[in-house]
Amino acid sequence: MKALAFDVGGTKIYNAIIDEKGKILSNVEKNATPQTFEQLRDLFKSVIEKYEDDVDVIAFSTCGAVNNQNTGIIGSTGNIAKDYPKMPFTQLSKKPVYVENDANCAAWAEHIIGASKGYANSLMLTLGTGVGGGIIVNNTLLKGKSGAAGEMHFKMYSDNRRKCTCGGWDCFEIYASGKGLKLTAQEISNNSDITTYDVIDGVKSGDSLMLEIYNKWQNDIANGIIGLANIFDPDCFVLSGSLAEFVQTDKIEQIVNSQIVTTPTKIFKATAGNYSGMIGAAILALNKG
Repeated sequence: MKALAFDVGGTKIYNAIIDEKGKILSNVEKNATPQTFEQLRDLFKSVIEKYEDDVDVIAFSTCGAVNNQNTGIIGSTGNIAKDYPKMPFTQLSKKPVYVENDANCAAWAEHIIGASKGYANSLMLTLGTGVGGGIIVNNTLLKGKSGAAGEMHFKMYSDNRRKCTCGGWDCFEIYASGKGLKLTAQEISNNSDITTYDVIDGVKSGDSLMLEIYNKWQNDIANGIIGLANIFDPDCFVLSGSLAEFVQTDKIEQIVNSQIVTTPTKIFKATAGNYSGMIGAAILALNKG
């Protein structure tokens, strides 16, 4: 069986044909994300019309929270067309259509073919511009009552230092993300022009100030994981996203396991690849995860 899978983000949309084992069977196509609802819908329709006769199902990995029926968006993000939650996904094709949140899809791909394969309980954290999350409990994707489970917007501090993208203050995301690393760098260095690239380059060269910034950022990630580990008691955490490659998983695992009250957990880097969202969506759609 085969799925036409999409990965819908605020700046790029990928699509490819993928089988039930997660193997990509076609070239991966890439389009810039259209600015309007109508353009988005028309792009989806044109791609689907091109390939739907060759597949069994249409699978969407998408930004935004997805309902428990896997038919539509219940909460979008600020970097895509305002009316995106109104997208009539199930009407876009004559074939069955399956929709799931991108972090959940990536977590499922890791669970089936990636770093957390063989573990019944895992959490995936995507460290990028923001922080995404996917939670798997007893080999089942945790969705919550509405489908929005896995949002990483829990408080890290209580002094209202940083406004988060969710509208709240001092969430895990605003400390563990790329933006969080930049803000940490600016606060410690007292330099508003410093970038995440400056920090990474400085760490590589052994700069003491950049190492201080980097260690503070890693400690914030570890502190968030400690709380999550105490709540969910997972076998492992999987770190993905553009910032994950710079994380010292061994160090964070040591910090976490020295402080949690549950049994020890493991920290891995993701291995399912850059197209894990599409892969997870296809596997879920074809196997009704």
